[in-house]
Amino acid sequence: MKRRSLLTVASAATVMTLGGVGYAAHRRNANPYYSGPVSDHFDGKRFFLPGVDTDRGLKDVARWQAQRRRTPWPKSVPSPFPADRPPERVAGLRVVLIGHASYLVQVAGRNILIDPVFAKRASPVRFAGPKRVNPPGIALADLPPIDAVLITHNHYDHLDGPNLARIWQAHQPLMVAPLGNDAILRGYDDTMHVETRDWGESVDLGDGLSVHLTPANHWSARGINDRRMALWCAFAILSPQGFHYHVGDTGLGDGSIFQAVRTRFGSPRLATLPIGAYEPRWFMGPQHVDPAEAVEIARILGAEQALGHHWGTFQLTDEGVERPAEDLAAALATAGMAPETFLALRPGQVWQG
Repeated sequence: MKRRSLLTVASAATVMTLGGVGYAAHRRNANPYYSGPVSDHFDGKRFFLPGVDTDRGLKDVARWQAQRRRTPWPKSVPSPFPADRPPERVAGLRVVLIGHASYLVQVAGRNILIDPVFAKRASPVRFAGPKRVNPPGIALADLPPIDAVLITHNHYDHLDGPNLARIWQAHQPLMVAPLGNDAILRGYDDTMHVETRDWGESVDLGDGLSVHLTPANHWSARGINDRRMALWCAFAILSPQGFHYHVGDTGLGDGSIFQAVRTRFGSPRLATLPIGAYEPRWFMGPQHVDPAEAVEIARILGAEQALGHHWGTFQLTDEGVERPAEDLAAALATAGMAPETFLALRPGQVWQG
């Protein structure tokens, strides 16, 4: 394949990873994932966040691709932390970044994976699209017994279907996802048990643990015709070790969804927040925060500790590989916050509290 053609395919796969091709008008009459009553955030076919527009059209995508000022990443960006070999169980709270937006959370004797992506590419195809520049911070074979898997939304850098099927087959965990994502997950293994919930609903994990789904300023798409047909979410994880708030992807918006989380659950002991995939701002702003906005979210929440993810593993957007960490340090200094209160995690890095 000629270099220009290969770059075109790679760019298209990158846009698809972000769901960017979901702008196409859906030609069918039915939602293939979910059928339910109309609500204040579901019109009978598509989900939406009232008053928030994250949609980008074909012209926007073409403009971004034509005007890209992409800072190239190295082919390999090894983490300074060795691959973690987690203990089987932890009584307290232990959090490890697997890479990008994938975590292992060990809390109160339970093991929870969030958006586990072990694939070499975050892409709908194996031959193109964003490729890992560092290996997972935990090898798939080194996972402890997994009790639950939480999926925030269906973009390819968050929902790795083939490896989720492998995790299901090996561990039989409870799978928790927003409405409509069960159809996608069962497409990879039709025996998979998935508990789906709407915003404002929850799943009891037992032993004092519960997971509550809350809104995020984002959207969903798995292909070219399914934009916003499966729900997306953030998670409030309540346990004997306190409140942990996790966001996979979000824009800042007016900040009201984060204030609502604080009003309902109190200030989190831990907030795991995205800090990468944010340039160009005119395109990414409504759906991806930059580091300064992530700091603002931590401030709104009153988070005791924040950890940053969604950077340094897959190049999805235009900023350089180290820019999120650099911009986070600058944003914390501007806000008068101590650097240790908001860490830009790297694969294999462990935080215990």
